[in-house]
Amino acid sequence: MTTAAVALVGDRSPSVQAHTRVPALLAALRERDGLTLDAYWIPTTDADDLTGFDAIWMLPGSPYRSEAGAVNAARTAREHGIPFLGTCGGFQHTVLEYARNVLGLAVAHAENDPEAEEFLLVPLECSLAGHEDAVRLAPGSLAERVIGAERSVERYSCNFGLNTRYLPVLEAGGLRFTGRDEAGAVRVLELPDHPFFLATLFQPELAGDGTRPHPVITAFASAAVAHAGSRSGGRVPAAG
Repeated sequence: MTTAAVALVGDRSPSVQAHTRVPALLAALRERDGLTLDAYWIPTTDADDLTGFDAIWMLPGSPYRSEAGAVNAARTAREHGIPFLGTCGGFQHTVLEYARNVLGLAVAHAENDPEAEEFLLVPLECSLAGHEDAVRLAPGSLAERVIGAERSVERYSCNFGLNTRYLPVLEAGGLRFTGRDEAGAVRVLELPDHPFFLATLFQPELAGDGTRPHPVITAFASAAVAHAGSRSGGRVPAAG
């Protein structure tokens, strides 16, 4: 059985519910789906070299201790074809990475740098912290295929989202936004021509009681194991 080495990028804390769900989710993936992940918690302050991992999962819990580390995690996955899942703060920093490093935009995250001149991520008009909301998924998208429906109700715990002023330039620059709420606000992004690159503003870690992984998490784990099986030679992941 192939085992995938996975970087869990985030500043682990018992006060973040998504973090406390991870052990049970990993166990369920192994026992229910036969997907074994050798998971290493990597603080954002230590996320400088993740190329040895089979997959990268950037978990909620922003503001992260290191914006640069979070941004680097998304960049590493994007540039090296490593399966990637970013949720909540992971979604936010994935957009930030792409805007800066691919499109060359001088933009900031309002939570991390409130004195900046241009904000890509801004406070949501209505906080989604603790809320459930419907998400409509683009037909034929990775998200729609993974979830198996064009509409899903998901749980959130976030206060920041994309500044819609930048949506056209991000889409023209190659990002695909494949999930939106009923009002059209973006909730899911994908990167075309990548083995598996998905980020959600909602938190699939919070689905149900944690004993049955959300389809997004199962699909990510499957991609991680497939990537591990396709690689040759040894790898030495960073300890965390």
